[in-house]
Amino acid sequence: MTEQQRIFMKMAIDLSQSGMDSGKGGPFGCIIVHNGKVVGKGSNSVSSTNDPTAHAEVVAIRDACQNLDSFQLEDCEIYTSCEPCPMCLGAIYWARPKAVFYANSKEDAAKAGFDDQFIYDELDKPMDNRKIKFKQFMKEDANVVFQNWIEKENKTLY
Repeated sequence: MTEQQRIFMKMAIDLSQSGMDSGKGGPFGCIIVHNGKVVGKGSNSVSSTNDPTAHAEVVAIRDACQNLDSFQLEDCEIYTSCEPCPMCLGAIYWARPKAVFYANSKEDAAKAGFDDQFIYDELDKPMDNRKIKFKQFMKEDANVVFQNWIEKENKTLY
């Protein structure tokens, strides 16, 4: 790793500590860098905002996208204090950065009481065997909207 990358990771780690110390949420921090400049940052804010999606990576992605006036983070790097959870992984892939760097592993997070393995296990199960029940209905009605999207001429693809 370069010295600049170490500085960026230290910033993410410092955000994890300061967010935790200030009572925002758990010990997670994230920064997003574009062309050597920090364009987004976030610390876990789940408990202070009552928002289960307010993980550090999601908060930082929202901040960076607003600052870059884009819903994509192409050519950006993400530095996060911990290996992203399944939700954050999804958000990261949708944002399309060029790289993700992390410090703690998901195993380290589990030791600290943040174990996401049950989500990975749930995703491998058939829908009928999951702890949260999923029921599909009104597919035909909803499919009309998808068809309208397919036929829409002035849409923004993402």
